[in-house]
Order: sequence, then C-alpha cells, then structure tokens
Amino acid sequence: MTRLLLHACCAPCSLEPVRLLEQEGFEPTICWTNPNIQPRDEHRRRFEELECWTEAAGIPLIEAEEDWDRWEATVAPIGALRRENRCRACYALRLEEACRVAVREEFTYIATTLAVSPYQLFDICNDVLGKLARAHGLTPVVRDFRPWYPEATRRSRELGMYRQNYCGCRFSAAEAALDRARLRDERKAAKFAARGEQGVPAGDGACPVA
Repeated sequence: MTRLLLHACCAPCSLEPVRLLEQEGFEPTICWTNPNIQPRDEHRRRFEELECWTEAAGIPLIEAEEDWDRWEATVAPIGALRRENRCRACYALRLEEACRVAVREEFTYIATTLAVSPYQLFDICNDVLGKLARAHGLTPVVRDFRPWYPEATRRSRELGMYRQNYCGCRFSAAEAALDRARLRDERKAAKFAARGEQGVPAGDGACPVA
C-alpha cells in the first residue's frame, strides 16, 4: 500500500474516496483543516463525526492547524458576489495547510474530498490542489469522485452520519438556503401547473405559488 494524505471536509464526503483510493492501492490518512466552517458548533459537529468514523474504520486522522483569522482576512472579504474567486481562495488556504502537513509527515501523494459533491467547483479545486502539491514537491492524486456521490449519500444515511446541507462558510449557507427556496418554489409551480392541466379549479385545493 502507498501512503496518501487525504484532506477531508467531512465524514460523508470521505466514504467513497477512501474506498476507491484503497482499491487503487493507496493507504489514506485523513487530514482535517477547515477554518471556513461556521458557526463553531457546526465545525465541532463535523469534526467529531469524522473523528468517530475514522476511529471505527481504523483510518489515521491528523487534526491540522486552522487559521481562522487568515480565512476572515483573505477569503471573507471576497464575499458572496464572486463565488468562484471566494472558493478558490478558500480551497487554497485549506489545501496549503494540508500540503504542509504532508511534507512534515513525509507523504508523497496528496488528494482531497473537497470536490466530491457535484455542488463544488471541480476544476477550480483540482487546479488549486495541483499547483500547491507541485510547489511542495508532492504528487497530486486527482480523481473525479462525483459519480459516486449518490452512493456516499446512501452509505452515510445507513451509517447514521450527520449530513450538513451547506458547504461550510456563512456565504455558502446563505446560497444553499436560496437554492432550497428556489427549488421549493419550482416544485410548487409545477404542482400548480399540473393541477391546472387536470382541470382542478384554483379555489379547490390548488396551492398558490409563493
């Protein structure tokens, strides 16, 4: 088995990457460094879930440094209007620390779970990982784990894992809430339209669009 440092954002997103990387012959060690996750109670809950799972699965876990002040100074000012720039800066801050840990612990290979979710910016994330890894003399292991996201969802639910509904920062929480509201409105509109097509009178149980 070949040692690999796997930066992880949470336990559910780690399930399939660990399984698939092990099938390739890698021996992952999980690295946690996510100063973007807010509020602090949410940060603690995600870390404790990851800690519980890695302990049960016999996977080594490294809790790395987290520079909260630097995140606020370099990532937060980018704000909600420029998501791609904000996420690139956030990926870079977290993966830079993971690379530092990889060098310190004498790993050669490094990967991340950050782009497991189809809601993440896959190309930007892996561009950041590749550049930082090479700058630190590491070999980036880039895999597209997105096709296995539904399987990770199923397994995490079966295991009773805590599943968050936003990436981590306060901006992503607001964006996720807006997306949920939009989808809810679209479902209401579709239901209303279907009732109209079936000839159900508007005042006879039809739901108005919010």
